[in-house]
Amino acid sequence: MRRLSVTLIFALTACATASGARDDAERGVTFIEDDYPAALKLARERNVPLFVDAWAPWCHSCVFLREHVLRSPQLQRADKRFVFLAIDTEREQSAAFLEKYPVDNWPTLFIVDPQREQAVLKWLGTATVEQLEKLLDDGERAARASGPAQDPLTLLAEADRLYAERKDATAAYRAALAALPQDHPRRARAVESLINSLYGRDPQQCATAGAELAPALPRGPSFVNAVVLSLSCASSAPVGAPWRAGAIATLEPLAEEALGLPGILADDLSGIFELLVDLRSERRDQDGAQQLALRWLSFLEAEAAKAPSPAARAVFDPHRVGAAVAAKQPLRAEAALLQSEKDLPHDYNPPARLGIIYREAGRLDDALAAINRAFPKAYGPRKLRLYEIKSSIYARKSDVAAQRATLEEAVSYGKALPAAQRPEKTVAWLEQQAAKLKSP
Repeated sequence: MRRLSVTLIFALTACATASGARDDAERGVTFIEDDYPAALKLARERNVPLFVDAWAPWCHSCVFLREHVLRSPQLQRADKRFVFLAIDTEREQSAAFLEKYPVDNWPTLFIVDPQREQAVLKWLGTATVEQLEKLLDDGERAARASGPAQDPLTLLAEADRLYAERKDATAAYRAALAALPQDHPRRARAVESLINSLYGRDPQQCATAGAELAPALPRGPSFVNAVVLSLSCASSAPVGAPWRAGAIATLEPLAEEALGLPGILADDLSGIFELLVDLRSERRDQDGAQQLALRWLSFLEAEAAKAPSPAARAVFDPHRVGAAVAAKQPLRAEAALLQSEKDLPHDYNPPARLGIIYREAGRLDDALAAINRAFPKAYGPRKLRLYEIKSSIYARKSDVAAQRATLEEAVSYGKALPAAQRPEKTVAWLEQQAAKLKSP
């Protein structure tokens, strides 16, 4: 699954190459890249729904999905049922798409009815091949908008349409769950979608829904997704929230259980490690956090060693950075990042991550050199993160003038972004930090 908008503070993730899985007719589905009008036109001509993968090159879950799931030959047959479109949300030409279909978490998958040009299903994060196949079936059903009014799958399709339209779908998903038998093959997906719909909108309901519904789910990918999302909601809430401790007490043991389950995506397991390390750190269990981080780092190194390509291996780089820093061994990620920079010369992420680990190791000149190598390759809203890293390096060098100049340049860059891509809160925060440095 994914951590979505609560991924590691250090998470600058791998960028898939333009000639990756999307263009390989022998493997996986065939994607149109960054051309919504062309994809929409083709979907209308073929009278099939449009599947959209809204991704970003810094999003590790996005690239994991591209490299480790969408390449599956098992999905090839879906090419006849859908038109597939990939939208890099960082590119300036994606602003028009984002105005119509806003994206708050990455990746976001949409299924669009091309005739009405309306999203009918929305999914946050990654999925296994089997989960994607179910989503495709459900997306077709939602696009048809037909079926007996009280049929459980009709109720689920109605909830999916409401959520895709950015409306409150809580009651609709609850109605679908009430109609779905406990052993129904879509019940687990309905639980996931209910929690998805609450994620980022209502942390309390998100966490409590997970604590209520996740324990009874069959142990598998849907169980893991439900636990990670709802535990993310709980852990991101204010520490003093009265409901927070109870939700964490229920969900944290389930997350620990999930680490031992077979058949779970490596990206999902890494997200669980991250959550559990953060919770131990919050409780000031530094030894426990460090030991778990070392276990996490070993897991990531083993997974990366099995990757079939440089891009697939680089998927694990951002969490390796987070795990290495949490384990107090930041330079343990150095060799992997240097290899990724060599293998993916047009990707800004490897040198940006090197800037982070060198900063944490106290090698500030190396950190500055690395982040400066990243800047010419970076684009879009995520470039603001590079400015933040560079500013933090200057702060550790006690170079206030350079720190302030970097922040001011970041603010100018952020304000010049298209409105649909401009992270207003981030720009405002950067502006506040620059203003503080002007004060005596």
